[in-house]
Amino acid sequence: MPMQELLDIMARLRDPATGCPWDVEQTFRTVAPYTLEEAYEVVDAIERDDVGALREELGDLLLQVVFHAQMAREQGAFDFEAVVRGICDKLVRRHPHVFGGAHVADAAEQTRLWEEQKAREKAASGRAQGLLDDVPAGLPATTRAVKLARRAARIGFDWPDADGVRAKLDEELAELDAARGAGNRDEMAAELGDVLFAVANLARHLGIDPETALRGSNARFERRFRHVERRSGETGRRELESLEAYWQEAKAAERA
Repeated sequence: MPMQELLDIMARLRDPATGCPWDVEQTFRTVAPYTLEEAYEVVDAIERDDVGALREELGDLLLQVVFHAQMAREQGAFDFEAVVRGICDKLVRRHPHVFGGAHVADAAEQTRLWEEQKAREKAASGRAQGLLDDVPAGLPATTRAVKLARRAARIGFDWPDADGVRAKLDEELAELDAARGAGNRDEMAAELGDVLFAVANLARHLGIDPETALRGSNARFERRFRHVERRSGETGRRELESLEAYWQEAKAAERA
């Protein structure tokens, strides 16, 4: 079986006597950045609609799971089978409308029930009880901002609608301007963070993932700047007015 073959390969790579020196010296902490990188590469393949790359990147991401499971097995903590059994049990437990007799009206109700089940499991385990306690600190900042605010919203601590967040954004921008006027860099950093937090939650109220939206803006900037760079090279003109004109050309070409 290909899965068992992958597990066997990973075990050989980690063998202290005959394995790969690089693989042998890795730890959970040293592998973690690669795990995050591979997850982003999966997302990148999806956003580029590159199914071939997606197949390859999913394999790389699976390798990360196997790597961590092998290190845990060596410590006697758990193994890959325990990882698979855990997620299978969780999926069945959190989908009683599929594997049991429960009924849900729509995806929104299912999401609510999923979160309620998570809360019950957390309470039963004796783990963190605060609403925010298990929001991972390693998430991208905008994603974590959305998760933190979504958790707080469970007890009604939230803006009533997108207009409320938009007004909060204006308030935070005014506070940033005041910090700029005072010339206090620490205050500017704090106020800029509040602006970004408000923007992330405006996206949440609009039903838009802020990370996806920003990646889209990054991609548009890259495409348009490449046009600016090419046109500037052709004409030899690099004054701001010309660069802006080339930028507008790129925007117009995208809309055509």
